[in-house]
Amino acid sequence: MLEFLHYLGLPEVASEHGPALDQMLALVHWMMFILFFIWGPFFVYTLIRFSKKRNPKASYIGAKGRLSSLQEIGVVLAEIVLLIAFAIPAWATLKEDFPKEEEAVVVHVVGEQFAWNIHYPGPDGVFGQRSAELVNAATNPLGLDFDDPNGMDDIITVNDLHLPVDKPAIIHITSKDVIHSFGLNTMRIKQDAIPGLDIPVYFRPVKTGNYEINCAQLCGLGHYRMRGKFTVHSQADYDAWVQQMLDELQEYGR
Repeated sequence: MLEFLHYLGLPEVASEHGPALDQMLALVHWMMFILFFIWGPFFVYTLIRFSKKRNPKASYIGAKGRLSSLQEIGVVLAEIVLLIAFAIPAWATLKEDFPKEEEAVVVHVVGEQFAWNIHYPGPDGVFGQRSAELVNAATNPLGLDFDDPNGMDDIITVNDLHLPVDKPAIIHITSKDVIHSFGLNTMRIKQDAIPGLDIPVYFRPVKTGNYEINCAQLCGLGHYRMRGKFTVHSQADYDAWVQQMLDELQEYGR
């Protein structure tokens, strides 16, 4: 069934929960395909059966046949199955069944016009304090307090997200200015970034590779260029990247 989705031009799926969402999407399209061949002939039939030539006087009662009622019942039942069997369990898993942060890679993503600022807690696993008064667009886009001991090993990148494969990732998403939408299409993740709100999303990458971060919400004239790079590494390569970033911090004197 999932092979059908290749004809829709969907990107590859690279997260643990992605196939379940794709399966639900395929079911919806197959149901719409079936309904097209049911409702299409019925629509043509009604055009002929209730044409002005056959019914010069308007009728306000409408059709009383069983066919339309059975079709409507079938649609309702199909939607109930989609909700109860697929949509609600998937939603509950992604929004409520979060892993413990000690068992996951935790990252903060802050959107702004027109970039994604990404904050890693460093080896100590504790995020340093951030302050709006310390924000500098060129040198400190998130206003990290460099005097905070917890922030000494923190890593900040712009439009460059790195995660290890086969390990849960919890991304806390917010915005500095307007509403954005954080999109990782290959992970089947999309979440609005809203000023003043910290909204976490959870997923587990299952494929290494280079992917893309998108903004899926029109956020201004530069919306088209609000794109970032997303890399899923092996654990060894991810650890090497973290060490490289820490070495650069020491080189620049932090």
